[in-house]
Amino acid sequence: MPKRSGIPTGARQRGSVYLGRVARPEAGAVARASTSGSLERFSFKAVFGMLGVLAGILLLAPTVIVVITSFTSGYSLRFPPPGYSLRWYEALWTQSPELIDAFLLSLRLAAVATGISIVLAVAAALALARRREGWARLLEAVFLSPLMLPALAIGLSLLMLFNLAGTGLSFTTLVLGHVVITTPYIVRTTSASLLQMDGALMESAHALGASPTYAFRTVTLPLIARGVAAGAFIGFMYSFDNVAVSLFLSDARSEVLPIRMWHIIESNLDVRAAAVSGVLIGITLLMMLLMERVAGISRHMR
Repeated sequence: MPKRSGIPTGARQRGSVYLGRVARPEAGAVARASTSGSLERFSFKAVFGMLGVLAGILLLAPTVIVVITSFTSGYSLRFPPPGYSLRWYEALWTQSPELIDAFLLSLRLAAVATGISIVLAVAAALALARRREGWARLLEAVFLSPLMLPALAIGLSLLMLFNLAGTGLSFTTLVLGHVVITTPYIVRTTSASLLQMDGALMESAHALGASPTYAFRTVTLPLIARGVAAGAFIGFMYSFDNVAVSLFLSDARSEVLPIRMWHIIESNLDVRAAAVSGVLIGITLLMMLLMERVAGISRHMR
């Protein structure tokens, strides 16, 4: 005979009904929790998406306004422009020799300062990147300090230093000032590239008899070249566009393009300044695309 359970049939039925009633609320709670989580994720993405769009508009709106204004047919900086024309871009090449001279001077200044900064920054990064001693961290902070200090304070302090040294102001002092503000960018990106490099490669090169110079030229430099190029690009653009340090350290014969633009806007709101800005924006975008393709600049800024 089959063995009977100790629980009466009615009780078993009531228990199954009771268990079914318990199971249904648990499933409903899980569904409500899932819906609540979905709504929370959606609201989180929506809020931060709106903030991102707002930040993008705030960042891009001034640039778009300047570019549109540069095509004005009027004689003053006004937005929206009364009409559209290329007259002010033509005026840059036919009626603005002083702006062209200032552009060439800024280009030469940024190139010379960046070249010197590359040598100093790569040497500093090689010496400090893989060290954990206190003195190394202190020297690294000294090299990176211009990133944290106001540019006006750096320009004023360098002006006082050159006056105390009795050197006066010249293109050389301007180059030295720009070296100070461009070197930290190259140190930062080069150090990041060195930290990502496998140290066993250099050990293998030395074990195979390579000299330090040969190992650096054939192993280290090719691996960190993109980081150096990314920092050099950032430093070059910062030097080319710098106003504060140039304002303190330039003499009457060394009027760079940002200061020249400052003067023509301050005196009569010359529309040529908007045209120059449009040209610089276009050149910067092209250089950014080129550097992203060649050096992957965005990867070295993370």
